[in-house]
This record gives sequence, structure tokens and C-alpha cells, in this order.
Amino acid sequence: MTTVLDRPVPAVTAASGRRRYGERPSVAYLFLSPWVVGALLLTLGPMAASLYLSFTDYDLFTAPEWVGWDNYVRALTVDPHFWNAVEATGKFVLISVPVQLAAALGVAMLINRRSRAQGTYRSAFYAPSLLGASVSVAVVWRVIFNDWIGTPERALLALVLLSVWQFGAPMVIFLAGLQQIPSEYYDAAAVDGAGPWRTFRSITLPMLSPVIFFNLVYDTIRAFQVFTGAYVVSNGTGRPSDSTLFYTLYLYEKGFVEFKMGYASAMGWMLLVAVAAVTALLFRLSRNWVFYAGDES
Repeated sequence: MTTVLDRPVPAVTAASGRRRYGERPSVAYLFLSPWVVGALLLTLGPMAASLYLSFTDYDLFTAPEWVGWDNYVRALTVDPHFWNAVEATGKFVLISVPVQLAAALGVAMLINRRSRAQGTYRSAFYAPSLLGASVSVAVVWRVIFNDWIGTPERALLALVLLSVWQFGAPMVIFLAGLQQIPSEYYDAAAVDGAGPWRTFRSITLPMLSPVIFFNLVYDTIRAFQVFTGAYVVSNGTGRPSDSTLFYTLYLYEKGFVEFKMGYASAMGWMLLVAVAAVTALLFRLSRNWVFYAGDES
């Protein structure tokens, strides 16, 4: 009589395991196909087409005409509005990002206390982030700051205030970071007699530096691409005196108003390079002030 123990047991090897898991690779490709198709049709394909068009003279109605680097040279050396747009965008980024992050961190620290109304406070402060990018809010903002918009010195400030008002998203991230700081550090600081400012400078900021860096990079990239508020508040012109002629607004004007799509594509790629360079600079500088857990340096 033959028992189960008498039967030969098939050897299980790493090779057989690899064959077993690799028997149907087509199933994995099937599940990956929506992402691959989306990336090709909605991201990589349009990027390749835009890169080609940036070297052409194209007006959406006739065939593209190859002009080489003319669009880039004209933007950098001939077009005065291009540099006005760069200046307006640079000012907006340098002012709005630090002020928004400071406001977000300040509010996050205020509501980082357990209370019955904590959820209500979080929702109330986060709501502007959901509404701030809408056209309706921008229209209301234009009415409220109508006197400012007519003055070049104040028009940009109105858009900065609109951006700072939308501090809900970084506030939530700051709040999550604050709740990850061990309370023992604050208890030790209190025993040593450290005041609020010393505690904030020596404990909160270093422990929160990775979160600050994340919000800084995210908000900087977002600020370079601001469009809706500037378009609505300035009636799509960026005036007066190009004070609110942000880069994306000027790109839209060139591409979809004047139908200079080749020129607009060149502007888009220059914006990509500029944002990448600024992001790389932020990552390089972060080595001097961002501290991670377990990093003794």
C-alpha cells in the first residue's frame, strides 16, 4: 500500500518559483495599461509635441514651419513683455510663498490643541483652499480690491493676499507634522526653563524642517504656475503696466489669443527649466537646514 509519504515530493526551487510567478506577465501589463496609455497620450505625447512646436512658427491653422531657436532668442532678447512677466512672477513667488507658509504654520500651531471644536477650526481654515482657485472667488476679490487693481504698486499685492488666503493645504500638513513631535522634548525644555521662543526655535523648527521643506517646494512650484486669479483680477491683460502679467498669463495670451503656439510652447519649456532649476537649488540648500530623524550631522 502506497501512502502519501511514500510518494516522491516535487522539488521546489527558486527557479520553479520564478517560473510560477512569471507564467502570466501579460496580466501585469494589462493592469498597467491604463497608466501607460494615459502617460503616453496625456503627458509624454503632448510634451514631445510641445517640444517640437517650440522650434517652429505655428498658428494652429497652418502647418508648422521650422525656425530653430528663433522663439527662444526672441523671448530672451527682443520681447520686453517676456521679462515683465518674469519679473512679476518672480516678485509673486518671493512674496507670497514665505508669507503663506508663515501664516499656515502660525495657524497650525494655534489649533494644535485638543478641543471639542478642533475639527470645526480645521475645516474653517481649510475651506479657502478649496474655493480660492475658483473663478467666482477671483471675481469677488476683484470687486473688493477694485481700487488696488488700478494701481501698479498695489495690484500685485492684491493677488498675493488672494494666494496667502489659501493657506489651508500647507496648514494641514504643518498640523500633521506638529503632532508627530514627541511631547517629551517640550517637557524637557520646560524643566530647563526655556521660553516659548527658545522652544520654537530649538525644538519646533528643527523637528518640523522636513515638513517645512516639503511645503516650500510644493508652494514654490505652485506659485510659478498661478493663473486663474491673475487672469480674472486683471481681465486677462496683466495690467496696469504689466504689474500682474504673470508668466502663465502671458503664455496663454501668446498661445490662445495671438495664436503664436510655437512661441507659447517655447515659453512653456523655459518655465519648466526654470522651475526645475529653482527646485534643484532648494534641494541643494536644504542640506544646511533640514534635519531628518537619525541624522546626527
